[in-house]
Amino acid sequence: MSLKYPVHERFYTWQGEGVHLGRAAYFIRLYGCPQACPWCDSAGTWHRDYRPDSVKLMSARELADVVQAESPEGAFVVVTGGEPILFDLAPLVDALHAIGRRVHIETSGIAPLRGDIDWVTLSPKPFGQWPEASVVARADEVKIIVHDVADIQAGLDTLTGLRDDAVIWLHPEWSKARDRDTAVLNAITEAVKANPRLRAGYQMHKLYRADDLDAHSDKRLVPLGGNAELGY
Repeated sequence: MSLKYPVHERFYTWQGEGVHLGRAAYFIRLYGCPQACPWCDSAGTWHRDYRPDSVKLMSARELADVVQAESPEGAFVVVTGGEPILFDLAPLVDALHAIGRRVHIETSGIAPLRGDIDWVTLSPKPFGQWPEASVVARADEVKIIVHDVADIQAGLDTLTGLRDDAVIWLHPEWSKARDRDTAVLNAITEAVKANPRLRAGYQMHKLYRADDLDAHSDKRLVPLGGNAELGY
């Protein structure tokens, strides 16, 4: 029996963050995550109050077929979540490589990587389960989410063993970016000025609402972290 992945949504858009900002990308968002970030911008993948009516199970071959049908050659694939590292991604990565696609993962790094993934974006969650040392060592870039000023150092503390050439981003958590929270934004600015290895980041796709343009993306309004007080 072939492995099937729980696909919360899939859509063709462009990468809105990090080193590959602005590049055409096909996103596969898998369902399920134990981290339960209180400000998660994909809370529909785990929050009990915002579970979808159903989650489609798709094989590696089926996913490769829809990627090929719904995006042109040259668009890479981002496997995200939820928490995609919980699944054995080797069959999916192999199927996507077979159609000539590079494969990226966005993960909190809480389990060993499986599959010959081309690019690893690590987003550590210091308040939850820390990333595995093997994932930190493999990361090509790191995205530290800053909800409070203390999150900057807390995120950096999880990165023992990170390669010298890995890029480290500081991203304002979306409610802080949306509301132009000066404490968080200024803290990121000062941190980057103090340590030029760090970079200030942003979720550019949210300004464009680029993901919403694809028919397959989840259009439900799910508040950040499942908390209506944080908004959307």
